[in-house]
Amino acid sequence: MTEVQGRNDPAFDAVRDELAARLAAEEELGAAIVVDVDGHVVVDIWGGWQDADRRTPWGADTVVNVWSSTKMVTALAVLMLVDRGLLDPYAPVARYWPEFAANGKDAVEVRHLLSHTSGVSGWDQPFQVEDMYDTEGATKRLAAQAPWWAPGTASGYHAQNQGHLLGELIRRTDGRSLTAFVAEEIAGPVGADFSIGARDVDPARIAPVVPPPPLALEIPPDSVAFKTFTGPAASADAANTDAWRKAELGALNGHGNARSLNRILKALALDGTVDGVRLLSPETIALTLEEQSHGVDLVLGVPLRFGIGFALPESQTVPYVPQGRALYWGGWGGSLTIADLDSRTTVSYVMNRMAPGIIGSDRSAAYVQVVQSCLT
Repeated sequence: MTEVQGRNDPAFDAVRDELAARLAAEEELGAAIVVDVDGHVVVDIWGGWQDADRRTPWGADTVVNVWSSTKMVTALAVLMLVDRGLLDPYAPVARYWPEFAANGKDAVEVRHLLSHTSGVSGWDQPFQVEDMYDTEGATKRLAAQAPWWAPGTASGYHAQNQGHLLGELIRRTDGRSLTAFVAEEIAGPVGADFSIGARDVDPARIAPVVPPPPLALEIPPDSVAFKTFTGPAASADAANTDAWRKAELGALNGHGNARSLNRILKALALDGTVDGVRLLSPETIALTLEEQSHGVDLVLGVPLRFGIGFALPESQTVPYVPQGRALYWGGWGGSLTIADLDSRTTVSYVMNRMAPGIIGSDRSAAYVQVVQSCLT
């Protein structure tokens, strides 16, 4: 089998074997998995190739665009401001961002942005991927438009724009950009190799993403799903461009690896603290578990449960996520992080060859299931 680098506790050899088998079968191009149990890293492994031409091995410090796994870090940033008393999750967004009240959005609350229930899950047309790079202009457009459904009544995954919405709340209350806040208040203090966008020092170690097979979706053109997926039309290839990497896309273009995602997000499973650095209080973590919606998501078309900031377990759609007190989300193509508060375990997985689907993949599900078997 293909050699896997890194280390793991012998009790988790099966995780290493699973990654090696999928690399050997060429299901994976390059990938990394990290598992933390009660503050102790028991798996930190990687393998495969950084590039599709198989010239550069995936290394210990390889980073990749993690797509919507970025949303977990962005939500954490907003929750830190909740923790500090600068944001009230039950207050109208317009209290902090007055322009957002336009076109019937005056009653939209901060929690609605965090739980994908605001009614603003994309941009009105015309709008292209490149328009997202203009953070100020794109955010003004979101403030001006009307919601696509009654806010707070259902979830509709804010696939590409949640970072603009939450990033503006950070700017209005903290004064810094989302990129700066994550660097100075999260990644820096806990020593995590993660950034919104890619830093100037990163190009040589970025693993370009390999797009998944195209999805043949038939969606009614007047549906929320169609509006979201075409506002703008997503492009996996865009993630490999300099313009994308230089932008601030808090829903989409976080660059890191399994180690850095795990380092940051294990705070959720560890009462808010990482090696003495407090990111959240236990009270704010309890807030994240308050169910905001449970039903068929208007955009993704499958049953989902959302708390305040993260998804909650849903046995039909994600049966491999622990069904107790757990917080999770993933990225297009399969990247995934699960923070299990009951077992104080955090599992993170990233890859460069994107699999079909939006919520996890067959690969990420298999890795999580193997981890669970090792834990028991």
